[in-house]
Amino acid sequence: MAKGFQAADPNFEARVRDSFARQAAMRLIGARMGRVEPGYCEIELPYREDLTQQHGLFHGGFTSAIADTACGYAAYTLFAATDSVLTVEYKINLLAPASGDRLVASARAKKSGRTLTVCEFDVVAAKNGEQVLCACGLATMIRLSDRPDRPRAE
Repeated sequence: MAKGFQAADPNFEARVRDSFARQAAMRLIGARMGRVEPGYCEIELPYREDLTQQHGLFHGGFTSAIADTACGYAAYTLFAATDSVLTVEYKINLLAPASGDRLVASARAKKSGRTLTVCEFDVVAAKNGEQVLCACGLATMIRLSDRPDRPRAE
């Protein structure tokens, strides 16, 4: 959980969850949003064979995708309702095999500025009630001021 952050939008959680629901990529892989708090977000990914690499472990691309998404929404919780978010960069360290029933990415804002927000993240592989840290990293998100997060126009 991120400490010391205040949400600019009192309806931040609904706005974040609505935005997540529009992410076709997350829907495609079966990711779900967990806890959402000011400066904090969790994304869970249940195991599916079609999300694995040749050893039957979660593919690193999916580990990265949920980490990036969790960071984006951790930052987004702190933005005004009229703003949106995009990733500027992220660096991930894959620490252990991503073997489990599910992955959980948790992201915390470290510093939220006028334009950029830096977040840190961990990804754990959960299996039989135990969790193994399989990835960690940092991400930089950009606030797109006065450009609300909206569905793409047809």
